[in-house]
Amino acid sequence: MHHRKPRTPTTSHRAVRLGAAVTAGLAITAVTTAARATTGHPGITSRVAIAVDTALSHADRTHVNQSDTTFAIHEYGPTIAVTANNRATAVSAGCTPDNPCRSVALSYQIVTTAGHNARLINATNLSRSVNEHCPACQTLSAAYQFIVATPRQLTLSRQARNELNTINHQVNTLRTSHLPIDQITHRADELAHQIKTILDREAAHAPHTSNTTDPLADFTPTVTMHRHIR
Repeated sequence: MHHRKPRTPTTSHRAVRLGAAVTAGLAITAVTTAARATTGHPGITSRVAIAVDTALSHADRTHVNQSDTTFAIHEYGPTIAVTANNRATAVSAGCTPDNPCRSVALSYQIVTTAGHNARLINATNLSRSVNEHCPACQTLSAAYQFIVATPRQLTLSRQARNELNTINHQVNTLRTSHLPIDQITHRADELAHQIKTILDREAAHAPHTSNTTDPLADFTPTVTMHRHIR
């Protein structure tokens, strides 16, 4: 079951969905917006950005086995405010004990931001699993969010993009997997930690300055992973 929301066109930031063109059946759901705002210094502008990603799966008697995945990268430069919202929702409803439902939703969101306010990002990462009159059903929702804060704008390397693209394919494989729910959870966690390792490496090589007069000279890049599973 796939749900796709329209993407708001913008030229002031980049949002990349890996594998969308080459992975059949991969549901990528994202809404991204960005606008320029004055920082208080004449001639200097920064951005306000919003990133929203959602995976939603709904299984019932008609569609017993359902799944959905989202894998999105949002790259921002210096910003004055960033809101990142990542959600995974899985619902199983009305199936019988003899023919139980199975619903799986996995959402991975990567957001990079830079500058003085990079650590002030408003991040929400939630998952929700619901069994409605479906006591024998299997339902899993897992949301993983990665916030990368660097002093200067970070552009992911080709190596990192290739590695993330491979992980994206593996997430898509989980979407169609018949593995038990606990094994899918374990594998989803493994992939999340692989993403964290890649982003830690990229952040460590992010552009920076050693000029002591630069207010960002002491800015240490950080990668924060949020995990929510139900």
